[in-house]
Amino acid sequence: MLFSLPDLSFVDLEATLGDWGLPAYRARQVWDWAYVHLIDDFQQMSNLPGPLRDRLTATFCLDPLTPVATETADGRLTTKTLFALPPLEGGDRIEAVLMRYPAIGRNTVCVSTQAGCAVGCAFCATGQMGFRRNLSAGEIAAQVLHFARQLKPREQAVTHVVLMGMGEPLSNYDASLAAIRRLHDPAGFNLGARHFTISTVGVVPGIRRLAGEDLQVNLAVSLHAPDDTLRDELVPINRRYPLADLLAAVREYIDRTHRRVTFEYALVAGVNDGETQARALVARLRGLLAHVNLIPLNPVPGLDLRPSPAEQVRAFQQVLEDAHIPVTLRDSRGASIQAGCGQLQAQTS
Repeated sequence: MLFSLPDLSFVDLEATLGDWGLPAYRARQVWDWAYVHLIDDFQQMSNLPGPLRDRLTATFCLDPLTPVATETADGRLTTKTLFALPPLEGGDRIEAVLMRYPAIGRNTVCVSTQAGCAVGCAFCATGQMGFRRNLSAGEIAAQVLHFARQLKPREQAVTHVVLMGMGEPLSNYDASLAAIRRLHDPAGFNLGARHFTISTVGVVPGIRRLAGEDLQVNLAVSLHAPDDTLRDELVPINRRYPLADLLAAVREYIDRTHRRVTFEYALVAGVNDGETQARALVARLRGLLAHVNLIPLNPVPGLDLRPSPAEQVRAFQQVLEDAHIPVTLRDSRGASIQAGCGQLQAQTS
């Protein structure tokens, strides 16, 4: 079985090639081919000697993921790809999504950080799968590189990466941050730190740890309820990290980073979309450097939950606006191919 090159940091790659008796500049050449030129075949690395290309080919793979199926929606502006993880026989599968916004020159990749998820949110397809395993840093980064290679012939590039796919990024903290650092490297893929968003259901120790990092990434917290009783039902991890603890960690994050936090709120008809809940949410968030992202629930087969009707969404939004809480309604993408928020389940629709 080949080793995954994206699982190596540059320092690791430099050390490996050094052990092979090669000068340090060879590692920089390989890194440049992989992360700048987005080459997925060592034999195309034309400034490397033939014997080195052969040894790299025999030792490493440039892409640890195997695309299994691809679906598109929204006039082909949304692409969902199902990947097989190693080992191919009997291995797990994950999904990642590319969302293109040509009018504003934005190309966002939504990546998975785990196969399955242990959190089990009531409205999430991934949570119904249970937890399979954490992804490695290379497997996370490879999802971005896959779509970057697809965009390159169009003379386009990935502009944003959101860790909002399958799994809880802060429960796979080290790999998630290592993947971000790999893609942020100015001498490589060179995606700015502020173009990454980490979404968490509220893993308090992870939020506090993230506050101490030297990367100015964005933090999004999946809230979905303004009180502990309801959130215990919708987001079971709330029983471990209740709202008071979660919001205390968010305040600490804001105080240390001076960065605005986004709260994601999926609106479920008759469950969390009433005026009472909207006012309770205002009370929770007043005074925070925060923004609310309202998400009409995406339907999940087998779950008896419905999205809030448009008029209820608007009424909920109005309560927040009247209280001067910054709020937007998320542009829903990919729901028809089960590629929207909460719909990823590692299977074709």
